[in-house]
Amino acid sequence: MANISRPRRGSLAYSPRKRAKSQVPKYKSWPEYEGEPKLQGFAGYKAGMTHIVMVDDHKNSPSEGKDITVPVTIVEIPPMKVVAVRAYSADTYGRHAFSEVWAEGVEEALDERIAIPKKNNKEESIQRITEGIEKGLVTDIFALMYTQPAMLTGVPKKVPDLMEVRVAGGDMQARFDFATGLFGQEVDFDAVSDVGKYIDVTAVTTGKGTNGPVKRWGIQKQKSKHSRQGKLRHIGNLGPWTPHHVRWQVPQMGQMGYQQRTEFNKRVLKVGDSPEEINPAGGFVKYGLVRGKYIAIKGSVPGPIKRLIRLRPAIRNRDHVDRVPQVSYVSTMSKQG
Repeated sequence: MANISRPRRGSLAYSPRKRAKSQVPKYKSWPEYEGEPKLQGFAGYKAGMTHIVMVDDHKNSPSEGKDITVPVTIVEIPPMKVVAVRAYSADTYGRHAFSEVWAEGVEEALDERIAIPKKNNKEESIQRITEGIEKGLVTDIFALMYTQPAMLTGVPKKVPDLMEVRVAGGDMQARFDFATGLFGQEVDFDAVSDVGKYIDVTAVTTGKGTNGPVKRWGIQKQKSKHSRQGKLRHIGNLGPWTPHHVRWQVPQMGQMGYQQRTEFNKRVLKVGDSPEEINPAGGFVKYGLVRGKYIAIKGSVPGPIKRLIRLRPAIRNRDHVDRVPQVSYVSTMSKQG
């Protein structure tokens, strides 16, 4: 009899596969950047997918210089606002919040998201952070930014999503001055990235609830000869006798989907503020019409329609050459089926 070997599928790198704590993704690392101070993150809402026709500008590609059809994901990106600036210090136990400065006249919509500090002395906080920078205690500067979903018609919620975005470039005092100078202003996607550049896309994937090991891990179904009581989709055993416990590597049923995932090196093929260029007849399925500024990202993006999508400059440097794509056609055919 042949010696059959078929390892279990499904990467263990994503374990434990449990539900995300929040629909707002969190970044633990940021790309290195040298230059003038700038923000390193933005966010939008997924509208749907379409396709474009563009000139293939990848060097040594078999279709270089020819028109190709490329699938793209449309993400609507209303302007974001900065509500606070947070300074961090670091020691042997990790990173800790040093102090923070809140903007004056915070919008009422944020009251449903967080409790705004009532005792907010802006001048004292600025002075404390400045002194911390002079003493070398401040190691990083972050801006607390929030989205404006009330400006969209495709997303039903009105409560903003709040997130931390790193400020990079220049010395620490220049970063702090840059971040505090954004109080009361609207920040667009152009301040973070632009058309033709590569970004990382992070979102919480579509939740699929509880699923068995066959769908969740891709294991083989049992042969009818070997199954007991007709249970063809169960695992054969829970592992060896020693150790006397069920190891986490054993493929079992459980939560599938609704987990934070990041896709690296996604190219921005189009940035525009004329929605009629990309709106399909009848609008995007389950979303409707895009009415504001948008970006078209090559390929697919994690998460369902209307899900919050976080964007960050590409952290895995692969010597990308930034080129402005030559887009000649954007499909506006109905997606209704």
